[in-house]
Amino acid sequence: MFATFASVSPNDKIRVVMKAYHIAVVGATGATGTELLRVLERRNFPVASLRAIGSARSVGKAVRFREESVPIEKLGDRSFDKIDIAFFSAGGDVSRNYVPVACQSDAIAIDKSSAFRMDPHVPLVIPEVNAEDVRQNRGVIANPNCTTTVMLMALHPLHRVFGVRRVFATSFQAVSGSGARGVEELRRQVTAKDSQPAPELYPHPIAFNLLPHIDSFLESGYTKEEAKMQDETRKIMHLPELPISATCVRVPVYRAHSVAVSAEFERSVSVEQAREILAKAPGLELADEPQSNRYPMPLSVAGRDNCQVGRVRLDCAFENGLSFWVSGDQLLKGAALNAVQIAELL
Repeated sequence: MFATFASVSPNDKIRVVMKAYHIAVVGATGATGTELLRVLERRNFPVASLRAIGSARSVGKAVRFREESVPIEKLGDRSFDKIDIAFFSAGGDVSRNYVPVACQSDAIAIDKSSAFRMDPHVPLVIPEVNAEDVRQNRGVIANPNCTTTVMLMALHPLHRVFGVRRVFATSFQAVSGSGARGVEELRRQVTAKDSQPAPELYPHPIAFNLLPHIDSFLESGYTKEEAKMQDETRKIMHLPELPISATCVRVPVYRAHSVAVSAEFERSVSVEQAREILAKAPGLELADEPQSNRYPMPLSVAGRDNCQVGRVRLDCAFENGLSFWVSGDQLLKGAALNAVQIAELL
């Protein structure tokens, strides 16, 4: 289906042939799966063959990849035969049941769900942050929660220089984080001409509103989403005792998440040095000209690979503190792009 990739050196004397990989995408018709196929194609990932896998109701449909139509196959115990890398983006239950099947077939599974993130034997990886952890995989590599990823794209470069001591974060998460139903619910409520349509997915109207919880509440008073940000940040940064308090908010934005962060550091900080560090960080753009109304916004990052950071300032509540605002496309860097970058590391 797809050819082996080759590259020729500038002097035409050395021809390097790269191995092409047999790829499976579980959840190929979903929002993340669709983005993942686009990212694989756009980044010219060396794909020898592609197996698009979906639910029983998706069989008979097809996805496009490199100008070819790829039929959807039903997920089953033989879905990963002769597969090198299997991307999972179909939810925790599917991952728990079929990631072991993929591993038994000698495929490496890159899983978007939360099923294996906190397993001590499974690396949880953001390539710009902890790429070396990929080497520890035993057949499974987990993709972090999208909000955690967006936050750490800015927090980790600062930590490497100043040493983070504690973190307070508030997320502002787009409805596409809930999938197509979230987008449709917001659109229906925004465009209603008469009475406000009753909410179906969310407990209250999301249009012109903010919902200060995502996922269910825990006994601690935090939500599962907030606990994910806390626990995953500690694991990715190898800081198991890091104090971090998160509040996650669903907002009437179609695409791209934002996070307001206040962090205290071990060493003395300055805005000038912080901006210099952030401007050089991979996968991150500094958009910090508040006097010109230039700062990160969901509209600025939607559909873009890089996250943006701005509103960098000394935090007046900490002795060595910085506050900043970071935005990123949760379907790209928060999901599909990050997964493909992990495959590139492999």
